[in-house]
Parts: sequence; structure tokens; C-alpha cells
Amino acid sequence: MSSPAPFSRYEFLIAWRYLRARRAEGGVSVMTWISLIGIALGVMALIATLSVRAGFRAEFVDTILGANAHSTVYMAPERVENAFTDDVYVVPGRIRDYDAMAATLAGIPGVVRTAPIIRGQVMATANDSSNVAEVFGVSAGDLAAMPRIVDPATSVGDVENFGGGIAIGSGIARELAVGIGDKVRLIAPEGARTPIGTTPRVKAYEVTYVFSAGRYDIDRTRIYMPIAEAQGYFNREGVADEIEVFVDDPEKVGDWTLPLLQAAGPGAQVWTWRDASGSFLAALDMEDDVMFVILSVLVLIASMNITSGLIMLVKNKGRDIGILRTMGLTEGAVLRVFFLCGAFTGVLGTLAGVVLGVLLALNVDSIMAAINALTGGGAWQPEVRGIYRLPAELRAWDILRAVGLSLTLSFIVTIFPARRAARMNPVEALRYE
Repeated sequence: MSSPAPFSRYEFLIAWRYLRARRAEGGVSVMTWISLIGIALGVMALIATLSVRAGFRAEFVDTILGANAHSTVYMAPERVENAFTDDVYVVPGRIRDYDAMAATLAGIPGVVRTAPIIRGQVMATANDSSNVAEVFGVSAGDLAAMPRIVDPATSVGDVENFGGGIAIGSGIARELAVGIGDKVRLIAPEGARTPIGTTPRVKAYEVTYVFSAGRYDIDRTRIYMPIAEAQGYFNREGVADEIEVFVDDPEKVGDWTLPLLQAAGPGAQVWTWRDASGSFLAALDMEDDVMFVILSVLVLIASMNITSGLIMLVKNKGRDIGILRTMGLTEGAVLRVFFLCGAFTGVLGTLAGVVLGVLLALNVDSIMAAINALTGGGAWQPEVRGIYRLPAELRAWDILRAVGLSLTLSFIVTIFPARRAARMNPVEALRYE
């Protein structure tokens, strides 16, 4: 007669019966519940944390790519000699034939579009308030192609009226207390040239569009102006400061750096969004790894409770083990029975943790908003975090990592007490019975 196969039905029945401890063995039942709850909370915290970190990174990158160029092509600074004093000074490089260069860059495979721009620093004033702002001179079509700028859900005004005024961030509008139709006075140090030097240029513009890019620093400092007006305002007639380049795969923007340099010609330089934010993204990735390790330790500590519960169970079931062994149950069968006891706890705790973690991740924005309301806005500060909300992004890989870690630890910690039960001598177990 052949022996039953491993993990037969009777082994599952015995393990399940042992987990349902009687009142006299309530300590085992309590330890089982403590283990289950601990694993569930650990898995929940791991899934929620990984989801929040993924959501934060996705929101941060989306706000960058939705309101900024993927790559920027500009010319190297030029050295100019003063004919009267023989002094040599450096001036920023300008792109003179910018329409032709933009067309050439747009012809590179993978480049979606290009946009010549003018950039300048100004002081914006209105209603006895002022704010430092960065002006971007762009065409109306290029402005309309920025998804984070022209989002109807977060903007006020009509972008079609951009040519008759300026578009400002919601942060500037709030600080200057202006809205659609109000006037904002811009003061630039690079003004009109006179015989006695350059005087600051002061000009008032009507606000025709107010946007929110989802980034506190952008909304608080950025102004868009028609490129022709910006060229005259900043003394850039006939030139552009930079050409913005947008590609079809921003995550691999580095693949286009060399083709852009070759197409732009001598003196050209390229600055990508990863160059600007690479260190911050690297810090986020490192923080993800650190948080995973720390929360893995919490799951391990919760899993160790399974060991304590199984050791108590083995001690209470010594007589049963002896009887089962004398009836012909092998060491392997006993080991599998107690392994299943710990595995049941780990699996149930992991499943509960996945459900709780998913629910928490799906509602973390609402929970954070409630906490922020209760604390008077101190729980989430956009000026510190950069974005306005705490997003979460559930990824299958993160859930699988959490489940795999929890089950692996739960299975490993059950081996020692299960081996101890399997090696118990039936004679010793029944000696005093």
C-alpha cells in the first residue's frame, strides 16, 4: 500500500483543526490572531507606502513634462570685446535663424514638436503687491500644446485670447490679487537703450489667462507672453534664447541628446528634464528602496509571531503528535501539518493586508485631505512638497513584491517549529500520558 502524497487532504484537515484552538488552548488562538493582524498591517503599510511613492513620482514627473520641455537646445555663451576699452565680456548665446533650426530639430525621428522661446526675469506688480516672475515668450500654438497649462479643469479664461495679453500662474494671480481683465505691470532690468545706458523697462499687460500647472513653484513664478512681444520687451529682436524640444518617449530623452547636438550645429548645447530633476528623482528611487527595506523588517517582526504561536501549539499538541506518530504518521507528514498551520496564518494575513492596502491606497488622497482640514492645512504644504496633493498609484509589481515578501517570510519562519514537532519522539511525548 503506497503512502499518501505530500500535502494530502488529511494534512490540511489536521492543520485547520489545530488552528481552531479550544478555550483551554486560548493562548494559541490569541497568538494566531496577533500574527495574522501583524502581517496584515505590515502588508497594508508596505502596499500603501509603495503606492504613494509611485504616485508622488508619477505626479512630479507629469507636472514637469506637462509644463516644461523634454529637452532644451541653446547656444553657448559668446565672448565679446569692447572696442573702446579692450575689455572682453561674456554674453548669453542667441539663436538667430531659430525658425530654420526648429524645423531641422523637428525632423529628427522621435521628435514630436519644437518651440522657439524667449526667457527673461521680471518683477510683477499689481495692487501694491509684487512678485518675482520668469517670463516665457512663446507662440499661441505652442502654449496651447502644453497639457498642464491649458487644462480646462484648472485654468480660468480663454487661451485663444493669449495674443492680447499675458497668461500667469495661479500663484502669481493669488499673490497680486488679480484676475481675468486686470492689469499687471512688469518691470525688467533689460530695458530701453539710451545714451546714458540701459534703463529698466516698465509696461502693463492685461491678464487674459490664469493657469495651474499642478506645481507650486511653476504657478508662483511663471508668466507666458506672446513671443513677438517678448522679443521687443527683452531686446531680443530677430533672435530666440532657446528651442524647446518634445519627444515621444520622455523617459528616454537622453537618446536624443546626440542627434540634437548634431542637428543644431557648432556651439549648441542640450539640457534635458532629467538633467534638471535627475538628482531629485534619484533620491526618490533611493528612498523607495530604503522604505521597502524598513517595512520589510516590520513584516518580518510580524511573521516572527507565527513562530511563537507554533511553538506554543507544538507544546500543547505533544500528546497528539505522539499518537499520530504511533498510528503511522511520518515525520514529513507532521512537519507539513505544522507548516500548514503557519502557512494558513501567513496567507490569510497577507490577503487581508492586500485588501486593506489597496483600499488605503485608493483613498489616500481623501484621507490626506481630511487630515489636512483637521490640522488647518499643516499636514500637506505645497510650498514644501511642490505638488498640491498626495497621489497614489497602484502598480501590480508593488503588490506582487509585498505579497511575495510576506509569504516568503511567513513560510520560512514556520520551518523551525514544524521541524521541532516532526522530530519529537513519540515515546517521550506519551511517557507521562
